[in-house]
Amino acid sequence: MDKRNEIITGAMRTFEAQGFRGIGVDAVLAPSGASTRTLYKHFGSRDGLVLAVIEERHRAFMDRLAAAPDGGIAGLFDELSGWLDEFGASGCMLLRAHGEYAGSNAEIAACVRRQKTEFLAEFGRRIEQALGRQDEALAIQIWLLFEGATAAAGVMGAQVVGPAKEAAETLLAPARSE
Repeated sequence: MDKRNEIITGAMRTFEAQGFRGIGVDAVLAPSGASTRTLYKHFGSRDGLVLAVIEERHRAFMDRLAAAPDGGIAGLFDELSGWLDEFGASGCMLLRAHGEYAGSNAEIAACVRRQKTEFLAEFGRRIEQALGRQDEALAIQIWLLFEGATAAAGVMGAQVVGPAKEAAETLLAPARSE
């Protein structure tokens, strides 16, 4: 693994555990053993590192979804369960980044909005695949269940994903018969 990726991987774990803004650069770089100079060489700034981390996190999750054997709506929730088992149930890193940077870094906030829009489009694609037609309102409803389960898992644990999946299937059932 090259130094840039080592920094991203270490920073991701640190940000996941301790948040973004309440931790010093030295603590963020400690897992990779990188210097501040190396941080600036690869990312330009601490905020540049945050952007790289949230971009990598989003890409990793979207790649995971693309590689999943079940492309349906239920598969999204199954992948979320696996993700939470692997990375822990601490809520959505992207939304936490947005919450911490929305008022101070428009680039980070815009990146999170782009990522969430892309993710919502994935729900729309899967709804269209399941129904044979688009249903934007249903895609938003099921996406909200997913996002809510992700956030609630940070408080209640990963077991909330199962009921969210059931609720999504309940919403999807009558739309299939239309």
